[in-house]
Amino acid sequence: QVQLVESGGGSVQAGGSLRLSCAASGYTYCMAWFRQAPGEEREGVARIYTNSGNTYYGDSMKGRFTISRDNAKNTLYLQMNSLKPEDSAMYYCAAGLAGLGACYLAEGRYTVWGQGTQVTVSS
Repeated sequence: QVQLVESGGGSVQAGGSLRLSCAASGYTYCMAWFRQAPGEEREGVARIYTNSGNTYYGDSMKGRFTISRDNAKNTLYLQMNSLKPEDSAMYYCAAGLAGLGACYLAEGRYTVWGQGTQVTVSS
């Protein structure tokens, strides 16, 4: 089974930027970033198909976040710009397997999860 390891989280002031990385141990059909703040439900951030590079974003991330992938390195990225305090959360990368339908930005579609990396944005 593919394993995922996130890195790149940290603390930043509002308006700043961070880039998260997620190293996968092998090929994945699609990958996504989710986030979860304390007391909140897990929220889909963005999704990317490995082969086509097709992307999809949650509404509150459009225009500020960019998901990308380096297939040669099996590494997923999330570039986060113009960060806001409400972006503070634990960020998780997740992998979706082939043969299970379209990769919607929904928790249940993804079967492999990383351990998470904390992002804290101060005002």
